[in-house]
Amino acid sequence: MTSLPPRAARRCAGALNSTHAIVYFSPDLPASFAGIGIEDRSAAALSGRAAALGAVGPGTVAAAFSNYNHELLSHHFPAVWETASPATVLAARLRAVDATLRRLLGDEGVESREMAEAAGLALRATEACSRHARPLYSAHADLPVPDEPHLAYWHAATLLREHRGDGHLAVLLSAGLDPLEAMASHTATGKGMSPRWALASRGWRRADWDAARERLRERGLLGADGELTAEGKVLREELEVGTDRLDAAPYEHLGLASVERLTELAYGFLNTAVSSGAFPADLIGKD
Repeated sequence: MTSLPPRAARRCAGALNSTHAIVYFSPDLPASFAGIGIEDRSAAALSGRAAALGAVGPGTVAAAFSNYNHELLSHHFPAVWETASPATVLAARLRAVDATLRRLLGDEGVESREMAEAAGLALRATEACSRHARPLYSAHADLPVPDEPHLAYWHAATLLREHRGDGHLAVLLSAGLDPLEAMASHTATGKGMSPRWALASRGWRRADWDAARERLRERGLLGADGELTAEGKVLREELEVGTDRLDAAPYEHLGLASVERLTELAYGFLNTAVSSGAFPADLIGKD
């Protein structure tokens, strides 16, 4: 096994992470879930991701997702399973993924040779993922691989995204950052979710966000101007390097040439999706 160049795996993982996330901003998600009796968009998004874990309660979801307010989760779990079983929810999510990718990429995109190639590469990378201490990855790894290449590609992107995410949570815990401190410091880099979107989707209040920022200032990680200090920038990079280390195996298994090819394909699909309006314009930012 040879080491990849710095950030090669991170860049590939970034494109795959965004590929997975597209469905949560898609109008096809609530439309699909309405068909199984789940009308609330938040319930649809949360149950769609949690369903791989089974009919779990809010505590399990809070532990696995990390940055959601337990109060919000308690509003939806376990009640959502009385409306639709986890298997029904997973099927609805996959229908939403199919509709979303076809709408954003067109039938030509989802049925292309490039999509089939990307699916094959991403699935090969998942062969080196590890289950232990990675609950969201491991739960999704128990799901069958869809037959259609674009759905197989999204499934593999999901596995790789959750594998990296599970490792990232371990790194955050080691750094002593609570969920809101992690989100607020990421937002301060200019690459994270804007406060408005973070609060609305995660169920926190503005007072909670402001308190987290104050704790970051007390640690010397955030300045009075709301920008990361030098120490804060170092910590954020250390978090990513630590996550890279825990997430190296799938990309080392794939090898540099295949990682570069998967990255090229993934960004090609992602850029097309973004240009078609996959994400809100104000999703990323400090304000």
